[in-house]
Order: sequence, then structure tokens, then C-alpha cells
Amino acid sequence: MAGKRSAGLLLFRGSGAGPEVLLAHMGGPLWARRDAGAWSVPKGEYVPPEEPLAAARREFEEELGLPAPDGPYLPLGDTRQAGGKTVTVWAVAGDLDPARIVPGTFRMEWPRGSGAVRSFPEIDRVAWYVPDEARPRLVTGQRVFLDRLAARLRAAGGPGPGTSADRTGDAPADGA
Repeated sequence: MAGKRSAGLLLFRGSGAGPEVLLAHMGGPLWARRDAGAWSVPKGEYVPPEEPLAAARREFEEELGLPAPDGPYLPLGDTRQAGGKTVTVWAVAGDLDPARIVPGTFRMEWPRGSGAVRSFPEIDRVAWYVPDEARPRLVTGQRVFLDRLAARLRAAGGPGPGTSADRTGDAPADGA
């Protein structure tokens, strides 16, 4: 049986400091006091036959409560996280005001063993970071997407509209 799969969108924009990426801090009591390694690309699980890009767009909207930006989408490939889940990500240029998010929720027993089931936001905040600030915050298994985005932007001459970074393309043959 195939392992779990997730798909997500890494939103990026240009700034005076260079490109910035939008990260989502995981919600719920297990992540509340963590910063390092507690942020993620907005993503979620899907099951084939749903297409990964369709899932990435759906999950972006479910997690943030805002529609996914229109493409074009830059494929950043996939990676296998420590828990075995395969994550596929596309980058897309856009802008989003973090104050506008309306996150989805999940339910869990909390405190553990108490029998009390509570609702928590799937993500409790989003923020824009330059890659050097994003890297230590991002889940270790997803940091490769920052490198892949940087390589795509360098090859295209930057994140601005009208550059080749606005065109979709195939992921490199090495799976990157």
C-alpha cells in the first residue's frame, strides 16, 4: 500500500530584501509553544485519483480560508518527510495579507486522556519570511523546497511578473 501523500502551494513574492515565502504555523496545543520546525508550506493530504495540483489548490483554500492564487505554478517536485509522507509542492507568485486568513479546524482530545474533545485551528498564523528566516522555522523535510525555489528564481532572473519564473514546467529529472 502506498504511503500518505500531501500537496501544497508555496506562495512567494518579491520584496526589497529579495523573495519572501508564506509559511503557515501548525495549529493546536502540540505546536503552540514551538517556532523552530513548527511551520509548513500550506498543504494537505489527498488520495488518487485526485490530481496533486488540484489537491494543493484545494488544501490552500481549506487551510487559509482564501482562494489559491491563479498560476502559473512552478513545480518544485516532491520529498519524503521523516514520518514517511510524500509531499509535492508548487510555487506560485502572489501576495496575501496574513490578517485575512480564516483557518480550517480539527478536533482532538485535549488534554490527552481527559476525554474532552476540543476544536483547534489547523494553522494558527501565517507570515512572510525571507528564505534565511524561513529555513529554521520550516519543518526539516520541507526545507528542500526553499532551495528548489531559489534555484528556479535564479535561473529565471528573479521572482517578478513577466519572467520565465511565471511559466510552468516539468520538475527536473532527478525529482527535484
